[in-house]
Amino acid sequence: GAMSVDSITDLSDNASELLEALQLSHPHELDPRRSRGKKKPLSLNPISWQVPRIVDRCCTHLETHGLQTVGIFRVGSSKKRVQQLREEFDQGLDVFLDEHQSVHDVAALLKEFLRDMPDPLIPRELYGAFLSTATMEGPAQLDTLQLLLFLLPPSHSDTLLRLLRFLGEVARHAESSWDHEGREVPGNKMTVSNLATVFGPNILQKEKPGEKDAGALNFEDSAAIILVLQRLIEHHHSLFMVSPEMQCDILRRLFQTDPDVIEYLLRRK
Repeated sequence: GAMSVDSITDLSDNASELLEALQLSHPHELDPRRSRGKKKPLSLNPISWQVPRIVDRCCTHLETHGLQTVGIFRVGSSKKRVQQLREEFDQGLDVFLDEHQSVHDVAALLKEFLRDMPDPLIPRELYGAFLSTATMEGPAQLDTLQLLLFLLPPSHSDTLLRLLRFLGEVARHAESSWDHEGREVPGNKMTVSNLATVFGPNILQKEKPGEKDAGALNFEDSAAIILVLQRLIEHHHSLFMVSPEMQCDILRRLFQTDPDVIEYLLRRK
């Protein structure tokens, strides 16, 4: 029979990579009951939900405190405070974001992090492929986008999904509404189109920041970037969902080629 596998470290390199691509993600900090006190370094142990803490905590803070902030991501911030937060995250400290932090500072920090990543959330080698979907329509466009998303490394895929969920929530609060007592709740004015305009160039980058012509996009590319990110925000629920048929096909192939991985998944479940 197949070898019993209890640890991912017992698997071969190929099987480990395969398992990493298939593993279920759990978007929760191991200990959510954190207290505000002396900042301490965080553990570097990997967790299955591969999202940088700076992204997850910025999104969570803005979901809690910023959804009704008019012009979020477009209003200026304090460069000094943003730099301080950035340095604390860079040092691996347990940065505590609460109502005392400015929504605009946290929004600027999130944009800066995405802009300055050495490799953007959508890797540069897939830049042209993603942009080519802008000329497609209907199911063909969404099917192609989904297959391209399946090519992303797990950390990029998890982080992009976390960001798109957040941006979808921001867009849901773009228009003004009324509470149960009939009082108007102001909208943030950040529609899907506005959010795609702000975040598109940070997620889809043709050149590295600082390189020659890095910021010089032609009109066609700029329009395509905005349209592609709009589609990702609007359809992220379905785009990141692997169909049961495809999942079964993968498991059948794995059963023939990597039975150790199948056993590990079954034991883990």
